[in-house]
Amino acid sequence: MPGPEVVPVHGDAALPPEVDVVVIGGGIIGTSTALELAESGLRVALCEKGVIAGEQSSRNWGWVRITRRDPREVPLMAEALRMWSGMAERVGRDVGYTRAGIMFTCMTDRDFADHEGWVGNVAGRGLGTRMISGAEFAAMNPGGTMVPKGALYTPEDGRAEPQKAAPAIAEAARARGAHLLTGCAVRGIETAGGKVSGVVTERGAIRCGAVVLAGGAWSNLFAGNLGVDLPQLKVLNSVMRTAPLDGPEHTIWAMGFAIRKRQDGGYTIASGHENVVNIVPKTFRYALPFLPALRHEWRSLKLRIGREFLDEARMATRWTLDGATPFEACRVLDPEPNRAILDRVLKNLRTAFPVFGQAQVAQRWAGYIDATPDAVPVISGVDAVPGFFIATGLSGHGFGIGPAAGRLMADLVTGAAPLVDPHDFRLSRFSDGSPIRLVTGF
Repeated sequence: MPGPEVVPVHGDAALPPEVDVVVIGGGIIGTSTALELAESGLRVALCEKGVIAGEQSSRNWGWVRITRRDPREVPLMAEALRMWSGMAERVGRDVGYTRAGIMFTCMTDRDFADHEGWVGNVAGRGLGTRMISGAEFAAMNPGGTMVPKGALYTPEDGRAEPQKAAPAIAEAARARGAHLLTGCAVRGIETAGGKVSGVVTERGAIRCGAVVLAGGAWSNLFAGNLGVDLPQLKVLNSVMRTAPLDGPEHTIWAMGFAIRKRQDGGYTIASGHENVVNIVPKTFRYALPFLPALRHEWRSLKLRIGREFLDEARMATRWTLDGATPFEACRVLDPEPNRAILDRVLKNLRTAFPVFGQAQVAQRWAGYIDATPDAVPVISGVDAVPGFFIATGLSGHGFGIGPAAGRLMADLVTGAAPLVDPHDFRLSRFSDGSPIRLVTGF
């Protein structure tokens, strides 16, 4: 099943023999990192095994939110909100960004209290985040029938178009001197004296002093070939879009649905709480670190065993750099959407907002979220391999936070003062004895 139509980015024909930094992965994190590094004056090559934004960076909901973020992500997301507001001007291209406000509905007194307790995480940031009553929600979203206790609302939250954003950022990076290499899988990293000295791609070698892995759902596999353990599993999220419809302007999360207005007048629609987890060999390997998340989210995670188990069991986990790799065997992860979940979502939405009874479903797709045990990203150097950096595990929160994550990653690579304290995003938290801290509900 084809995914959403992405603005095409044509890769460079020539492979540069040497750069300062190679960025692996052409999603929102990789392209944002490449742009930041190029703007700092470094020579950059961005390598993408398929197409720019071919996977989750074009398949996500398009939300740009600070609301209900894990508190550890709030400082970084506050920076991202500022960056999104000037993104179109910065890159010289349309990214579909608009500040439209996001609402998380509360159906019970307990929900209301939980959401109200979260507001303190953004106190003093001038965001206008507040609890609104059920009556205010209804007035701000006319035509609805749902009667919530209230909602957590941040007017400064926004939305953007995933099919446009990463391609626009990639082209801006190229305009600043970065090389864009699409259909060019990186097979592995070479070292000299224990430090990164280059990469080997399917098209040849590139000398470099630093490598940033921003490979999304593929990051665990790539890192593992280097002997670097990156706890990460994939979560399947299904999405659909509609033809243009005159409905709510605000982006809304509810227990039975999540919606945002699209630039084309239609809606991107998904479940607010249902995702599929395919049981694969690594499910058992990482069962212990992911156990807290499973305990908390067991009602919303649909565990499933099928052909994905055998597919991953057959996939090589170690390889040499002179032959084809799994990254060349699968250029784009394009899983089947879960139609049962999407059908329930549309039914729930039509009950809450009858105008969606007229909605025409234009497309359905799915994507793989790269999840960590604590649902917080890894934006970090790798102590065991000097010059190797990882930016991954955004756990379904990556699109909105992407520009700031790219800047923080660039700061770590260049040694500049970091945009925010990177301590909570260090890879070593999974191996230094730190307890896995899951902030539930966000």
